[in-house]
Amino acid sequence: MSSGYTVPAQSLEREIAVRRSRFIARASRVETRAAALADVEQARAEHPDARHHCWAYLIGDPVSASTAASDDDGEPGGTAGRPILNVIQHKGLGDVLVVVIRYFGGIKLGAGGLTRAYAQATEAVLSELPVTLHEPVCGVTVAMHFAQEQAMRHWVQGHRGEVDAIRYGEGVSMDITIPVAEVDAFRAFCAAQSITIHETV
Repeated sequence: MSSGYTVPAQSLEREIAVRRSRFIARASRVETRAAALADVEQARAEHPDARHHCWAYLIGDPVSASTAASDDDGEPGGTAGRPILNVIQHKGLGDVLVVVIRYFGGIKLGAGGLTRAYAQATEAVLSELPVTLHEPVCGVTVAMHFAQEQAMRHWVQGHRGEVDAIRYGEGVSMDITIPVAEVDAFRAFCAAQSITIHETV
């Protein structure tokens, strides 16, 4: 069972220069392909005079990513997008997009030089990128007696969960979000307290 994976805690931008060309690397957190492509378009809008806007993203757990893609944006095939993605994978990051914006300096770098430059720019931004842990969670609804409410709240708080909603009637119904890693312990707690789990999302 996955215990989570590392994701960007915020966006960051770093710049390097290679033989007069400027490489501006931007890293940001994205959770969908649409969000990644929107960020790429934002980079194009902010740097309309740049020669290339190359990018790569990896969404989901980097060990088994739900989707990953890259684009060379006019650079020779495999010299930009793939090196960016390779560095992302090496860092073990998920839910991340890196866009590298290149202002051509008049000196051609060759395929090897381009590959190194795009990798170096990506390394420059990812090596300083603040990160946080993304922990998979699930939602559950439970029913209990009034006397059990405080014990449930205490358990949830002590296991990195959150009470999302609570309803009172003949008893107490509670919507809870808990880390996937805590599901087995939660089921054991509910069984010991004779608390009914209505559903798991």
